[in-house]
Amino acid sequence: MTLATTETTTEFSLPDIQAAAARIDGIVRRTPLLESARLNDRIGGRLLVKAECLQHTGSFKFRGAYNRLAAMDPKTRARGILAYSSGNHAQGVARAAQMFGVPATIIMPRDAPAMKQRNTAEYGATIVLYDRHGESREEIGRQIAAEQGLTLVKPYDDPLIMAGQGTSGLECAQQCAALGAVPDVALAPTGGGGLMAGFSTAMKAAFPDLQLFAVEPDGYDDMARSLHTGTRVANVATPASICDAIMTPEPGELTFPVNRRTLTGGLTVSDGEVRKAMADAFAELKIVIEPGGCVALAAVLSGRLPVAGRTVVVVASGGNVDPALFADILAQAS
Repeated sequence: MTLATTETTTEFSLPDIQAAAARIDGIVRRTPLLESARLNDRIGGRLLVKAECLQHTGSFKFRGAYNRLAAMDPKTRARGILAYSSGNHAQGVARAAQMFGVPATIIMPRDAPAMKQRNTAEYGATIVLYDRHGESREEIGRQIAAEQGLTLVKPYDDPLIMAGQGTSGLECAQQCAALGAVPDVALAPTGGGGLMAGFSTAMKAAFPDLQLFAVEPDGYDDMARSLHTGTRVANVATPASICDAIMTPEPGELTFPVNRRTLTGGLTVSDGEVRKAMADAFAELKIVIEPGGCVALAAVLSGRLPVAGRTVVVVASGGNVDPALFADILAQAS
């Protein structure tokens, strides 16, 4: 699915990401850009995987969370932080708050993976559970923030969050250059669009001819449809999916204009394709990727996007998968 061509403007740009990179330098992990000869042979091209599953807290979310807290007024930050998340943003914010020595309250859906709930609590955060199908996390968050004087750290609709996530793109561009690789296409998992907004801005600055695709689970193609129509549209149904990390209702208000400007289009993948890609990543790259973090790789390995003869970059955005689910996926693949 390709996007509408209407021009869009935004104030978010590369200098915001460069400022974030300076702010979080020495704190975030410079994640590797992995390659497998066997996977290259399979797709008939060159595949480079940005392994954000190896980032602190197991996902790219730590980048944005730390950048957001680091940029805050210290007195405001000390009063406490509030966030809502199905797990990866929760862990990133909880860990960043722990590092700054400030309290964090995290609103999480009751059906969030047990590992993500446990890790968030172990970083010292207070967890408030809600029903994602019957309650509004945004409304719950506004109420708690007002009552307790906490600062809300949004999961994607915040320029500082977007800029922090974009540091993954700065690194990736530098790593491609070091390899002598000029990517033709890049893909990243997309929920609210914060990662893709930052990543695409950084990568597009380095490689102006690069094609970029957002990848979502089947049934949650709000970004793809929004890019096609040129305006934000929401998902009307909430089908079951193992990709909990990116099951957002609609593109972000701030992220969408950026993605509309930088992206070529959107793709979707099935749970089955994701499961196969997770097993392939473990076998060939020796990394653990969670379902939502593996959709971009799944799009390439399943042939949803033909890449023969091309150099393609994909982001593996997170690795926080419950052990029982991962064991089942590997067992079915064997």
